[in-house]
Order: sequence, then structure tokens, then C-alpha cells
Amino acid sequence: MRVTRVETFVLDERQVLVRIEAETGVVGWGDASLEHRPATIAAAVRELSAHLIGEDPLPVTRHWQRLSRGGFYRGGPVLASAVAGIDQALWDLRGHHFDAPVHVLLGGPCRDRIRLYTHTWGTPGHTGDPARAAMLVGAGYTLVKASIAGPVDFLDAPEGVERFRADLEALREAIGPAADFGIDLHGRVSLPHARRLAEAVAHTRPAFLEEPLRPEHTRHLARITASTTIPIAVGERLYSREEMLPALEAGIAIAQPDVSHAGGITEAFRIATLAESFDVQIAPHCPLGPVALAACVQLDLAIPNFYAQEHVIDLTSAASPDLAILRDPSVLVAVDGAILRPEGPGLGIEIDEDVVRSRHRDDLADPVGNPQWTYADGGYAEW
Repeated sequence: MRVTRVETFVLDERQVLVRIEAETGVVGWGDASLEHRPATIAAAVRELSAHLIGEDPLPVTRHWQRLSRGGFYRGGPVLASAVAGIDQALWDLRGHHFDAPVHVLLGGPCRDRIRLYTHTWGTPGHTGDPARAAMLVGAGYTLVKASIAGPVDFLDAPEGVERFRADLEALREAIGPAADFGIDLHGRVSLPHARRLAEAVAHTRPAFLEEPLRPEHTRHLARITASTTIPIAVGERLYSREEMLPALEAGIAIAQPDVSHAGGITEAFRIATLAESFDVQIAPHCPLGPVALAACVQLDLAIPNFYAQEHVIDLTSAASPDLAILRDPSVLVAVDGAILRPEGPGLGIEIDEDVVRSRHRDDLADPVGNPQWTYADGGYAEW
């Protein structure tokens, strides 16, 4: 069996799909999205795909080595995301070839349900929406997440700290003591201010404090973990075991690799194995579409140290527009705040190719991108 075709489909700024086809007609799909960089990723996938044409698609790890290391220059969000999408597609194809889900090929399921969490969003200037949080908990979610409102000054004024504290107290009151909430600082705050915020809200018993520092400051994480009882979660902007290792050594509680950024299922599985040695659990980052989420679910099922799975798309029903590229959307519909173990081959989903091809866009070379924030003096502020 040989690879005959590798295609990319740009559906939007957060959904760049990879399709790999073998001469036998077996097909695999992956998500290589790097948010707001669709043309860049599509180009990277096209360049890397030359290494696959005419090759046997089944030895996934061997392909991962060549794709990740064979160009001499390696790593970083662009190359690691391109490799991730290809890797997911190769695993999906492998699963269809052997008529088995990826998690079975990785050793079998460690669980039957995948605990989900999603965002509470919030009104401008506030962290989280208590009403939405209560609605999610009422629908069966045992974990939700709120992102700090921004921009946040290097040392924000006391009123900002007080607003943050009051918002989280309201969030805790809305969901009660039986559910959890995480706080996402999103790399928006400085190290000293992160410590101040953690102290101000520790009494609300958050499940975790996410990205208290920018990823380039990973070496300083131990100063945060040692100063608070709130578990620390990081990893969405770390792209390999080597980048994750200093965070693990710094004492984080939850690692959040992105399966569409950190080298795919192959590397994320290794990150999970490494994290297990540090008594760290895995909560894969996933602000993307259903293919990326399906890849995360396969990883979640296969690792013993799984914590919870993030999602941002609508999983409330099979009629969700976010699931429209799936022939059977029901496999990703949330049931009491969880996804039940999919039993289909590969990633456990079936793509409607006609829908994907009809949605492909060639006009996203100049994407909208993230909001651009500034401080009162005009200086750059982290989004």
C-alpha cells in the first residue's frame, strides 16, 4: 500500500484539514490548524507531503521522525502543527486499514467516557458568566473555565484585582461546591501579578490556574507553583516533550498539549507518558473543530493520566453547525458533560467529503487574526 495523494482544505481560520489517500482507497483525515495562520499551515503541509507520496502510510512513527527532523530545522508552531495534522491523518488511515479505533491501536481504552469542559465566556471587563456556568453544570458538566478579562497591566490596579476576585466568587456561588472551574490567565499577566491574583482567589478553590505566564517564561514557573496552592496548568504553546519537560520539573499539575500543534497524536502520547512520571495529568488544549477534537478523544481514551478535554464548538446536538462536516455527528455530542467512547475506526468519525470540498476557501491569505490590544499608553498588550 502506498500514499497516492495528500490534500489540504482551508475551511476557516481555525480549521485546516489534511486528507491522505492510499492506492487501496483508504483515506485518513487530520487537523493541522494553527489559529489565524491558515495559508501558512497549508503551505507547510504541502511541502511536507512530498515525503509521503509513494510511501507506505502505516509506519506512522517512522514518518513522524522524517517529517519532524528531516528538514534539519525543526519545531515551532508552524512545523509542529503541520506535522500534527499529517500525523493525525496517518493514524486515522491506519485505523481504517486495521478496522480499529486509534485508541485501540495505542493499547486500548483506559476509560469509557471523556470528561469535557468548555468556556463560560463573560461580559466585557469580567471573568466568566455565572449564568452560563450554571447552565453548563445543569447540563452535566463538572468542570468549566473562565478567562481573565484583559488587557491586564504589569501590576494591575487594586480595583482590577477586586473585580477578578468578585467575579470568581460569583462563579463559585453559581456552580456550587460539587463542580469545578478553571481560571485561564492566557499569558496576559506578569509573574508578580499572577502571584497576586492567585492569592486573591485561592479561597474560591479553583481547579487550576492556566497559563499564568507567557510560554517564553516557562523557566520561571517554579516561582508560581511554589507560591500558591492552586494547581497550575500550562502547555498549549509548548510543542514537544523537550519544551514540556521544564514545566513538568517546575511542579505543574496539568499539562495541556494541543494535539494539532504539538506534533499530533504521536508526540502528545509521548508527552502524556512523560507527564505521568511527574504525577501530572493531561487536559489537551482544543479550540478547533471536530476533527481536532476527535483526535484528542482518541488520545484521552488511551492514556491513564487524563484529566479533562477542552472544547469550544457546540456539542449540544447532532444538528450543531459545528459538526456539519461529519456524516454521523452524534458520536461527538456531549452526554451529561462527556463524550462516550467512539467505537468507529481511526479517529472514530466519518467525514462528509462533499461538505468539506464545498467549504474550502482560497481567500484566507490575509486572515482577521486575534484582537490587537494596547495599554493606555499605546504599548502592546497580550491578548
